[in-house]
Amino acid sequence: MTKIDENLILKLEKLARLKLSDDERMEIHKDLSKIVDMFDKLQEIDTEGVVPTKHMTDHVHNLREDKVSGQLSNEEALENAPEKVDGHIAVPKFLKPK
Repeated sequence: MTKIDENLILKLEKLARLKLSDDERMEIHKDLSKIVDMFDKLQEIDTEGVVPTKHMTDHVHNLREDKVSGQLSNEEALENAPEKVDGHIAVPKFLKPK
């Protein structure tokens, strides 16, 4: 059984970039404990000889073939661009260097 403790909750909080209150941490602890208990319960089931299920049904989707149509030329695509550089739409930099 996986142990859900305060250190795990704090680690998950940090990884998710969350700031939880003590009440929220307790609630998360209860929820995660229930989830882990359910998976532990599933481990008790004998699945020897059972073929893993890849799909819930045998239904086959008849998908249409992709067809390219209605393309714009490069000139048409750039027609309304506010600023162009070497055949591309120019946009201001928005990422800050580290």
